[in-house]
Amino acid sequence: MENLTIGVIGLGRMGLAIAERLAKAGLTVFGLDPSLVNTSAVEVLGIKLVSSAAELASKTTKIWLMVPAGDVVDTVLAQLLLRLQPGTIIIDGGNSFFKDTIRRSALLEARGFHFVDCGTSGGLHGKDLGYSLMVGGEIAAVQECEQIFKAVAMQPGGYAHVGPVGAGHYVKMVHNGIEYAVLQAYGEGFQLLKEGSYKGLNLAAIAKVWNHGSIIRSWIGELAEGVLTDDQELASVSGAIGENKTGQWTIDLAKEHGIELPVIEKSLAVRAWSRATGGNFATKMVAMLRGAFGGHPIGKM
Repeated sequence: MENLTIGVIGLGRMGLAIAERLAKAGLTVFGLDPSLVNTSAVEVLGIKLVSSAAELASKTTKIWLMVPAGDVVDTVLAQLLLRLQPGTIIIDGGNSFFKDTIRRSALLEARGFHFVDCGTSGGLHGKDLGYSLMVGGEIAAVQECEQIFKAVAMQPGGYAHVGPVGAGHYVKMVHNGIEYAVLQAYGEGFQLLKEGSYKGLNLAAIAKVWNHGSIIRSWIGELAEGVLTDDQELASVSGAIGENKTGQWTIDLAKEHGIELPVIEKSLAVRAWSRATGGNFATKMVAMLRGAFGGHPIGKM
């Protein structure tokens, strides 16, 4: 199999993990992140650091963006556009809004380049387990990058070409909307167990038994078991839950299509309420679970 080269722009938690998986799979990986402090810790992983977008573009025709959604993506693309080699494929692995992805793809295609969107899920654990990749783009461009996607994805089954440009980010947006609702359901259930009819229930033991054969077993359930094994009171934890834009995008798009999403919409409203009030045990559980899978910050009381 051809030994591919690839550049990764953005070496934060997720970007560095993706670059490391690519390097371990035998690809030649060039990395760029102007905010990087500990360069030696990156280089020891087999990632070759470069100092500019121009240098990166000169070394490869495959570039993976792992930068914050929004204006940052446009800024990076503007830095790259005049320097890309003919036929370059840019993969956006962040949580970009799918309509922005379609716009960016048209811009690149008009200049002879290709844009592939890759919804990426797996959080902190993806580095070791592999990621779930939801890929959108032109068939030929996606197929040209299959070695890349298979190196990053959980095997087997962790990679799928879900549709044309924008579809990968669209599917990831809906995935995140579902995530909001599932987390809230777990949090509310454990609050009722803790504060309802029976006092002093062992929540960690309940989470454990649910994770062995029950209908609601899941990876989030396993993380809940870990959280509750460490601390069943969460007295020092703030119940204020952060969020990104994908939940609201999900609701807005559903309204455009006349589709009601009452559970997801309510879970988003609960997050706003939690930040205004400090929340309750249910929102503390959600905050802890977000920290467990994604490293999202957890406030203290």
